[in-house]
Amino acid sequence: MRRLTALAASLVTASVLAACTTASVPTRPEPQPGGGASVIPPAGPGLSPATLPGWAEENHLAAVEAWAETCHAAQDAAYAAACQAARVLPSGQAEAARRFLEAWFVVERGDEQGLLTAYFAPEYAARLYRTEEFSAPVLARPLDLVADGATVQQRLADRRLVPYPARAEIDETDAAPIAWMRPEDLFFLQIQGSGYLTFEDGTTRRAAYAAHNGQTFVGIARPMVERGLLPANGTSGEAIRGWLARHRGAEAQTIMNLNPRYVFFRLEPDDGRGPMGAAGLPLVAGRSIAVDPAHWSYGDLVWIVAPQGDLVGADRGYQGLVVALDTGGAIRGPVRADFYVGRGEAAGLQAGRVRHPLRMWRLVPRS
Repeated sequence: MRRLTALAASLVTASVLAACTTASVPTRPEPQPGGGASVIPPAGPGLSPATLPGWAEENHLAAVEAWAETCHAAQDAAYAAACQAARVLPSGQAEAARRFLEAWFVVERGDEQGLLTAYFAPEYAARLYRTEEFSAPVLARPLDLVADGATVQQRLADRRLVPYPARAEIDETDAAPIAWMRPEDLFFLQIQGSGYLTFEDGTTRRAAYAAHNGQTFVGIARPMVERGLLPANGTSGEAIRGWLARHRGAEAQTIMNLNPRYVFFRLEPDDGRGPMGAAGLPLVAGRSIAVDPAHWSYGDLVWIVAPQGDLVGADRGYQGLVVALDTGGAIRGPVRADFYVGRGEAAGLQAGRVRHPLRMWRLVPRS
């Protein structure tokens, strides 16, 4: 889902800070009471996964099944044999799954504490025509956008290349839209990087990430707090979106323009699968994370421990096995992850409240 290169971030919130048919919200990694309060295993080579905090409470079978679906994304050739072995494990045997993980993997860990946020695949109402309410155009990738690695430029009529315009300037163009949305919904769709649009006739299309304008992502939560628009502990995704909706128009647009990054989309059929991560595979709700590719590789098997966060409504922690399948513009650093929680409104409410202290361990195949 190419997280706003995504919640992610938080999903929206924490991503915003740094960075709808309701679907069931995944419960794995399941929150464990006091998750993260366990004794941290001592550093050293060849640690067994059994030493990880909360390992005994994990649903090892669900973890192995999720990893087996995506393990071919691993860029490290050492994962290949373990991937093949995972795919021929007897089905439905939780104990066999636990023994497999403990026999095939050892743990590498860092000593630092970082940050867990979350993201989701939003579902928003959309229109094929502009109305007073649905006034924000969803734009396809422009023909004048030139991307060369991390550099994004605009090709002018005289063939010169210049930095691509920021959000405020793009919003004032008369480019032909592929759909129309409420302004605050489009803003959050761009933070997530992709999502689903439901039109008046009931049809649903996937709004897939196509490109961005190359501008640096700037979160709007902190400036909203500094301007007295929201309390410091009231910057959840729903709080920010609610404020933007209540102040729709020039006031909300001024705040949204503080984030110069703009995302373009393409419409695809809704096949019912999760959105595509940057690894080129569908994300698995509750088992996929976005990471910084400078420190992690797609396909890495990761154990996360994240006790309860500090945002209003954050009433649970997260721990469990997840797979690195995505990245995002606000996901930077070795102990930083964006946790994919699923699709729809309920997932969005969950993701918007995730801003948790985090520890991460990489599970690597035994040599």
